[in-house]
Amino acid sequence: MKLFWALMFTVLYCEYLSQGVNSTLSARPSVVNIGCILTLRSNVGKIAKLVIETAVEDINSNPAVLGGTKLNITFLDNKSNGLLGIIEAINYMGTDTLAIIGPQSSVIAHAISHIANEIHVPLLSFSATDPALSPLQYPFFVRTSPNDMFQMAAIASIVEYYHWKAVIAIYVDDEYGRSGIAALADQLAMRRCQISCKAPLKPRATLEEVRDTLTQLALTESRIIVVHTYPYRGLDIFSQAKSLGMTESGYVWIATHWLSTIIDTVGPLSPDVMDNLQGTITLRTYVPDSEEKRKFVSRWSDLAKRIDTNSSLGMCTYGLYAYDTVWLLARALDAFFKQGGNISFSIDRADFNPYSINVFDGGKLLLDNILKTNITGVTGLFKFTSDRELYRPAFEVINVIGSGMRRVGYWSNYSGLSVVHPDSLYSYPSSRVPSNQQLYPVVWTGETVQKPRGWVFPNSGEPLKVGVPIRAGFNKFVEQIPGSDMFQGHCIEVFTTALNYLPYAVPYKFVPFGEANNTELVRQISEGVFDAGVGFIAIATSRIEMVDFTQPYMETGLVVVAQFKERGSSAYWAFLRPFTPMMWCVTGMFFLTIGAAIWILEHRLNDDFRGPARKQIETIVWFGFLTFFSANKENTFRIVSTLGRLVLLVWLFVVLIINSSYTANLTSILMAQHLSSPIKGIESLVTNNGPIGYHRGSIARDYMIEELHIHESRLVPFDAIEDFAKALRNGPEKGGVVAVVGDRAYMELFLSTHCEFCIVGDEFTRNGWGFAFPKDSPLAVDMSTAILEMSENGELQRIHDKWLLGRACMSQNTKLEVNRFEVKSFLGLFLTCGFACLLALLLHFIMAHIS
Repeated sequence: MKLFWALMFTVLYCEYLSQGVNSTLSARPSVVNIGCILTLRSNVGKIAKLVIETAVEDINSNPAVLGGTKLNITFLDNKSNGLLGIIEAINYMGTDTLAIIGPQSSVIAHAISHIANEIHVPLLSFSATDPALSPLQYPFFVRTSPNDMFQMAAIASIVEYYHWKAVIAIYVDDEYGRSGIAALADQLAMRRCQISCKAPLKPRATLEEVRDTLTQLALTESRIIVVHTYPYRGLDIFSQAKSLGMTESGYVWIATHWLSTIIDTVGPLSPDVMDNLQGTITLRTYVPDSEEKRKFVSRWSDLAKRIDTNSSLGMCTYGLYAYDTVWLLARALDAFFKQGGNISFSIDRADFNPYSINVFDGGKLLLDNILKTNITGVTGLFKFTSDRELYRPAFEVINVIGSGMRRVGYWSNYSGLSVVHPDSLYSYPSSRVPSNQQLYPVVWTGETVQKPRGWVFPNSGEPLKVGVPIRAGFNKFVEQIPGSDMFQGHCIEVFTTALNYLPYAVPYKFVPFGEANNTELVRQISEGVFDAGVGFIAIATSRIEMVDFTQPYMETGLVVVAQFKERGSSAYWAFLRPFTPMMWCVTGMFFLTIGAAIWILEHRLNDDFRGPARKQIETIVWFGFLTFFSANKENTFRIVSTLGRLVLLVWLFVVLIINSSYTANLTSILMAQHLSSPIKGIESLVTNNGPIGYHRGSIARDYMIEELHIHESRLVPFDAIEDFAKALRNGPEKGGVVAVVGDRAYMELFLSTHCEFCIVGDEFTRNGWGFAFPKDSPLAVDMSTAILEMSENGELQRIHDKWLLGRACMSQNTKLEVNRFEVKSFLGLFLTCGFACLLALLLHFIMAHIS
């Protein structure tokens, strides 16, 4: 295609430039020639032509604008044909044309912009909104209306606001349509949404082709349909959609600004056409209200009679931007002449081309002035940003209702969606823009105000393919009924019950998944092999990256299960078990320390602490240990010194705490059956160095390797519950394991029938089981809502009790060995008491030295 345009350019341009032209006009000529390329058979083209003529008349009638220079504009009709548009553009090159307004079409703009680059003639288009018309590729193309990129950002914001995840895009298959939808895809991706289906239509597609395309779309999942096409084709799309029942409740139709343009220009549409459009959302370029705008719109009824005395064409935003485009060019030309710019053309013969090119010498200067010119026109503040886009683009969000339209909000690239017009928000910092309510209520297709869900199950006759992991020994959770393709169990009943809570039917089919690794099932869901996964599938970080999980329907976590030894209350040395050996040693040491400290403080003043050396040693030992058994020590020993009483007071408080703790712990030991295991929890299991069992396919393996840094050689996978029991009974000495790590949910099921094992330590992770769906599946969200509702009304607990509430082997007061108190449990008390003793002794020696 590029080669074709290059050949056309070469052949046609030779006709005008083979003679070579080099002309120069005075710095301030009396007349300046500008061109305009429009599609005059379209309503927008008719309006634009009249508006541009009016702007030229207004400028020429005011000598102050161009210093007496007049604008001479020549209109060319491209008749919607790209080739004719190029030929007309080449015609301008043989004249002293300084700038071209138009073209109206983005397709023609692409071709003409290549020529504008060569001849340095600025091309100002008020309606070629294709985002692909980049200033990097087309430096002499100037877009004087908002880029479609912003319109697509507005549509993406609407999709995000209503929490939809996927849309269908119907578009015309040319540069205008493809580039617009590409921009929409980018904007949706930034909001974690997507285009689930693209439906391109030929620029001149027949009604039958339109109908066939819509028929295929009706079979897809998404019900959010974005239509980005030309006005003449857009109405045909809605007409065919109406006949196919695609404008009923549940569908959402979003049209780009072509629809608002039709309604603005044509006026009231026929009742049949409006009936096809009911509930549609469309956009209109936002033009702030101003005195200039009101004056110009009031002139329009008289101006429209120039087209046809019976004309009922209304003003659209394209017409307003066309008017300001002419004024922008006039102001830029005035600045150009003031800077000494001349209307001169020179011949440039390219090395690769034997033909000469007539280049506008002042084109770059004029382009710079166009981009730097700021005016306040009928569209408000009219200026360009550093990336050559219009300043602060904004759109009105329009809802088609009844015989007209209702504005439900605004969108701007500064404040996003809002129910107040953007001008009132520009005074706020962008990070503090109020957004309490972003859109007013919308009346959707089907005359409903309830927000459509936005998707349905594809009407392709295929049920949901649900993968179900099958494991031996876990029949309470998932079990395939022998001789059938039906399943039962806790996980299955939660899933089927949650489906009944959905406001729509979901056809499904359970498919057994026999592989041992649940992560493999998750991977196949992400690849489209399965549509969902149901079973004991733990929610893990690595899996969330591949699929979407529902709200957990069962809270669980990893625990350690080990074999235990039963120790009853008749053990001979049970009275020593409340404290660890180190605790007993430290406590005894403090008895002696306190006795010695009291003796030092009292023996000079108190006769009870005097006598032979043997008696004094006995007193020290006896006093220290006596404080553990009697609260009133002064019945035996009378303390007379102040410092001695201070030390004794602190020590009695410590003794009170130690005594109470000892009594409580000893009571627990004597009253409860006592279980003992060499493994106390995950910490001791990590340091044990013995083999560890786990259920094949669970997240326990990855957690122990990645988080606990346990070497893989220590891990032993098992497939069945009975393998757990055998390995635990054998122990490491007979080729078994020292403990098993697994989810609490199925480990409790295991313990209900294996009473010689128990859970040791605390649950060291917190996660849950959920149903897995492909990424961005809307069913995952609806199922999560259903699970929450089941949790609130008790249905989830009822299902749990039905399948998993069995008789436990161990009674409620059966537990592992009671935790023994260690020195660190009373470290603060011991340090306080020791400090009190040292302080008292220090003061005692100081006072003794002074005296």
